[in-house]
Amino acid sequence: MISKNQYIEYLLSTPINYTCSNLAEHLEDVSHDSVSDFLQNSRFSPKQLWELVKDRIDDSAEAFLLVDDSVQNKQYSHSIETVKRQYSGNEHGLVKGIGLVNLVHTNGSLGDFYPVNYRIYNPDGDGKTKNDHFQEMFRQAIENQQIKARNIAFDSWYASVENLKMIHRSGWTFYTNLKSNRKVSITKEAGYQDLSEIQWSREELISGKLARLKEVPFWLKLFKLVDTEGSIEWVITNKLADDFTRLRAIQAVQVRWQVEEFHRSFKQLTGSEKCQCRKERSQRNHLACCYAAWVAIKVKAQEMKTTMYQVRNNLFVEYLKLQLQNPMIPAL
Repeated sequence: MISKNQYIEYLLSTPINYTCSNLAEHLEDVSHDSVSDFLQNSRFSPKQLWELVKDRIDDSAEAFLLVDDSVQNKQYSHSIETVKRQYSGNEHGLVKGIGLVNLVHTNGSLGDFYPVNYRIYNPDGDGKTKNDHFQEMFRQAIENQQIKARNIAFDSWYASVENLKMIHRSGWTFYTNLKSNRKVSITKEAGYQDLSEIQWSREELISGKLARLKEVPFWLKLFKLVDTEGSIEWVITNKLADDFTRLRAIQAVQVRWQVEEFHRSFKQLTGSEKCQCRKERSQRNHLACCYAAWVAIKVKAQEMKTTMYQVRNNLFVEYLKLQLQNPMIPAL
C-alpha cells in the first residue's frame, strides 16, 4: 500500500501520465493493484482540505467567499461512476464529466485565494442539487469553520431566492449577476418588469438603482454594467450604502473571477481530470489528493514569490538542461 503523501507527490511530479500503472512502475515494490487499492479503500474528505488551508487564509470581515462549479472532463471515458453529461462553461456546452462545486476564500487581492471546501455533484447518488451543496458549504463556513469573511460572490446560477434570503439573514453581503430574463420592480407603480425595459439616467448608471426581486423581502441595489463591446451585465447586491457605486460593483465582480483562476490551475497543474479509475470512491480520493497537491504548489509559489505555473515547470528545467548537454536521443 502506498501513502497519501506518495500519491500527492506523484501528482506533483509526473509530467503527463497520471495512471496507477505509471505510478507503480516508478516505485519500488509497489504493484498496480496496490495503487488502485489505495484509491478504492481510502476515505478522504473535504474536511482534510480545510485542515490544510485554515491557517493559511488571510481571513477578515472584508474577505470574500467565492462559489462556482466546474466540470472535470471525462468525455473519452465510458464506465466511470459519477460521470454524467452536464454543462461546462469551459467547453460552452454539454460534456461527460464529474461536476465539482467549489468554495474559494480570498482576501480580495488578486491571486491571494485558497479553496476551503468542495462537493462532488452526484444527484443520482445523493439527490442533491448544486444549490443544495452551496447552502451546505455556506452553513459549514459559518458554523463549523467559523470563517470571518462577510462577503460572498457568485454567478447567476446561484442567485436563487432561497440563496439570497439565506445569505441576507446570516448578515453577509452578496454580489451576483441576474440573468436577463429575471424581472425586477423599481417602483410600486411600474410593478415587475424586464431588465431591458428599465430606463437609466447617467447618474443612475454610476450610483445604481434600488430594486426588488419577486419573493425577496428586502431591497437590493441593481447595476447595469456595459463593457466596451456593448455587452450588458446586471449586478445586484444587498449592500445599499450610498458610497457603493458602479466602480465598487465592478471591483466585486472582478474578485469573483479568481474562482475561475482556481478552476483553471486545478485542472492544468494537478491531473484532476486524468484519473482513469472506474469506481466513485477512487475518483473521490483522487480529487481529494488533487486539492492537496494544488495547495502544495500554491504554498511553494508564495515562498518562491513566483507563479504556480512556474513552480510546476521548474521541476523539468534540470532534466531539459541535462538532455541538451548529453541527449539520450541524438539528432541524426
